[in-house]
Amino acid sequence: MKSLTSLLTLVILGLSLAGPTLAGGVDPTDFDDPVLEQRYRAMLHELRCTVCQNQSLADSDAGLARDLRRELRDQLRAGATDEQIIDYMVARYGQFVLYRPPLSAATFLLWTGPFILLLIGLVALYLTARKSRQRDEQPMADADARERARRLLNEGNDS
Repeated sequence: MKSLTSLLTLVILGLSLAGPTLAGGVDPTDFDDPVLEQRYRAMLHELRCTVCQNQSLADSDAGLARDLRRELRDQLRAGATDEQIIDYMVARYGQFVLYRPPLSAATFLLWTGPFILLLIGLVALYLTARKSRQRDEQPMADADARERARRLLNEGNDS
């Protein structure tokens, strides 16, 4: 009887731990057409989860990501093209839904900002090095100035 109770406890514990894992698993894709499934998988990596930090729909487990994956499946089954799906998602969620936003006036700084900052840093480094080099290359003081400095130093040491 004791072993039966232990076995029953282990089964219940195992099922309770397996439930969340099974519920949060990969969304089922029941595409009959392998081309549609291929398009679906490709689009999962092109669209971003709007509530996650830099995760594609393929990587996210958020509730909204599951909804977006379901919407993507429904639109693919309805015969929408990739462009139509992307246009729909952008109209509904904005450019942020695109994992790789296109180069446009709104995203120009996003794409060029790092290069501009690198260029500014290199120019600042060059100007600083040049200014430092110019200070190092200043001519030595003339002989009279050196003699005065030597006398002042000697006077300071004598006292």
